Amino acid sequence: MRIELDMLTPSAPDAPVCGLGMASATPAARPDDPRTIEEKLADLREAIRGYGSVVVAFSAGADSTLVAKVAADVLGDRALAVTSASESLAERELTEALEYAESLGINHRVIYTQELQNPDYLANPTNRCYHCKTELYDHLVVLAQEEGYATVANGLNLDDLGDYRPGLQAAKEHDVRAPLQEAGLIKADVRAISKLLDVPTWDKPAMACLSSRVPYGESITPEKLRQIDHAEQALRDLGYRQLRVRHHGQVARIELPTESLVSFVTEHAAAATERLKALGFQYVSLDLQGFRSGSMNEVLPAKTLARPAGGS
Repeated sequence: MRIELDMLTPSAPDAPVCGLGMASATPAARPDDPRTIEEKLADLREAIRGYGSVVVAFSAGADSTLVAKVAADVLGDRALAVTSASESLAERELTEALEYAESLGINHRVIYTQELQNPDYLANPTNRCYHCKTELYDHLVVLAQEEGYATVANGLNLDDLGDYRPGLQAAKEHDVRAPLQEAGLIKADVRAISKLLDVPTWDKPAMACLSSRVPYGESITPEKLRQIDHAEQALRDLGYRQLRVRHHGQVARIELPTESLVSFVTEHAAAATERLKALGFQYVSLDLQGFRSGSMNEVLPAKTLARPAGGS
């Protein structure tokens, strides 16, 4: 195993805390898929083995961590996991990517992408993710070509096809492979296989990039991203695992699982308010609808969500 960094490694954050919002420990199987978990793992291994060699876009989430782990198992040094470190990646996620690569024996490299140099990204249009993924895949394709890797792969699973994901178009344009989809795996399969292999992300909550906390049309800035990152870390320090802090100018809108709302108000509201105001927010609010992944998409018209992801 080797781990390479182009620049410096960030200091480790506070130790993770167990608590509210943990993913289900017994993910449901897909009713129309008769394969066992072991058979699904065998299919995933076969799909990745067929690449010959691969660069994996590795974000330290449950999906890409499983892909990187299996690639390392079946391809050895012919597999390289690459994490893109930029202002849109939470500091904790970069630290965890380094830790996971070390513990799982994954060859790992950190690169530094520059999506915040792109005015189309900074304008925060509804297809912002397309511009981010284009920047990432541009780098990974060049790296693969220069170093002799046959393909680039990501961690998209079948469930992702049912969501609004503009980055899918960028993957298509760069011929990026999706081994989880090719093996016919949904998110529950990813968690079950990860648990079988003792991959620590088996129950890790989903974690989108920090820019997804800013309403469409409001500009992305490094200052906003740092403020969001520190605000979410402050809530994790209080014991919450699944959460979002949405950035509405002077207002921080906290999303937590609905089952956590009462305990948050009675036990942690004062401390959370104090910490988030210290970061520059004037007002701190709690969303009574609870945590919703992709809640910023709720303002988009139906035709935007229905059209093919990507493009303009």
